[in-house]
Amino acid sequence: MLLEPVLSRFSLTLLSIFALSLAACDRSAPDEAQESGASSAASGEIDRSMAGELMPAVNVTDLEGRQLNLGALQGTPVLLNLWATWCAPCIKEMPMLDELAGEYGDRLRVVTVSQDMGSAYRVAAFFEQGDYENLPSWMDPETELGFALGGAMLPTTVLYDEQGQEVWRIRGDYDWTNEEARAAIDAAIAP
Repeated sequence: MLLEPVLSRFSLTLLSIFALSLAACDRSAPDEAQESGASSAASGEIDRSMAGELMPAVNVTDLEGRQLNLGALQGTPVLLNLWATWCAPCIKEMPMLDELAGEYGDRLRVVTVSQDMGSAYRVAAFFEQGDYENLPSWMDPETELGFALGGAMLPTTVLYDEQGQEVWRIRGDYDWTNEEARAAIDAAIAP
């Protein structure tokens, strides 16, 4: 009986890994960033079909081992980004997200969560090389968050309001420097 919860968690982890691998970047060369595969789910456009959904209460961990329960992030709007070091579109977005986090400051919390599995070494090296000033380095090595977001492909970015409810999401890479991005964020976080 004690083995059932372990097997169930293991099965969910395998299922989420499978879902992410089907919808996400090619992992055939793990040391190099790969372009994402063609997918009809990857639109790079704002999708409001999940508006109102609550932010998943998933624990993520930083490089120092501290945990953060995403479901407890209320009071400030959150832009949640799922990414990986091996995903070229994800890598392209990171400097833009860092700039966005600096620009919005306390009005918007930008949370980037790595879906890299295994050790934190690659994530730590990536953040050191990128010299990101405004992004914390959160990780979800068991890909629970991707599964909670419906088998999210990479990158996936979801905007939540200050009550923790989804406003919109974007599947695939997005130009966070364009006017549409700023207008969509400003409309959602306006007092």
